[in-house]
Amino acid sequence: MVRVEDLYDAAERAGLLTPVVVGAATVHCAFRAPDETVLDGLALARDFEIEYAASRLALAPGDVVTIAGEPYRVREVRALGDGRECRAQLARLP
Repeated sequence: MVRVEDLYDAAERAGLLTPVVVGAATVHCAFRAPDETVLDGLALARDFEIEYAASRLALAPGDVVTIAGEPYRVREVRALGDGRECRAQLARLP
């Protein structure tokens, strides 16, 4: 059985993920920005959000993450599927 972590590791090696800094830790996540094409043009993102393996990162509303030097506040976190993967909606901080 393929683990979610294995899929994220493969996506990271392929250069499909973005480093996200949370405190002193850096975790590679799928990052989407408004009106940005993602997955090589196959989809269009509507909000700032990240998807990540739940075993590698624990986020809660109000947490701050840094992506490409820009700070974002976590607005909402949802478990996806069986809960081994999560999606966090983000708001860019001024």
